[in-house]
Amino acid sequence: MSTPSGRRPGRPAGSRTGQSPARDRILEAARRLFAEGTYASTTIRAVAAEAGVNVALVNHYFGGKRYLFAAALRLPLHVRERIASLVRDDPSDLGERLTRLYLQLWTDPAFRTPATAMIRSIFTDQDAAAALGRFLTDEMVGPVVVALRRDQPELRISLAVTQLVGLAGGRYILGAAPLVAADTEHLVACVGPTIQHYLTGELPRPPAP
Repeated sequence: MSTPSGRRPGRPAGSRTGQSPARDRILEAARRLFAEGTYASTTIRAVAAEAGVNVALVNHYFGGKRYLFAAALRLPLHVRERIASLVRDDPSDLGERLTRLYLQLWTDPAFRTPATAMIRSIFTDQDAAAALGRFLTDEMVGPVVVALRRDQPELRISLAVTQLVGLAGGRYILGAAPLVAADTEHLVACVGPTIQHYLTGELPRPPAP
């Protein structure tokens, strides 16, 4: 997982900016296919056929499947605004607020359906794991860590992302009974302090080479 580079999440360097009807059709087709199947089973060719466009046009706009997935799963504007606001408030409970927002996302079928399909794929498909990691890094955790300007930002991002992926996987994929039965605020109280430590706490320094 890489630290956000300043480019818009979900679009590789060199791809074209702007909206178009064809681009919108591609995104709608990708959301349907990712939700109905798995990351591995959803090909660029299938998305192009579903959208009624040429494969080259999909690559023109998105540059590859992992970028297409990140764009298809991109957070709604109001959620991105809430993430931006997290670092403007008191950072002492930032971990709880980020965890709460993340869990609330999973109650939205538009997010939960494709995200569930993706998590099912990450244990058998390295590219799926990279795509999900890129999404959470660019859209949720990365912007927060970068704004905090703490040391070891890439490690902090990776630690927080893996914790959140594991939480969702246990609750929505494995169906671990205690996680399924737990109230959202209870989970926030349990997981939030760990996320807080990853975001703002003291981390051990890496050993000298």
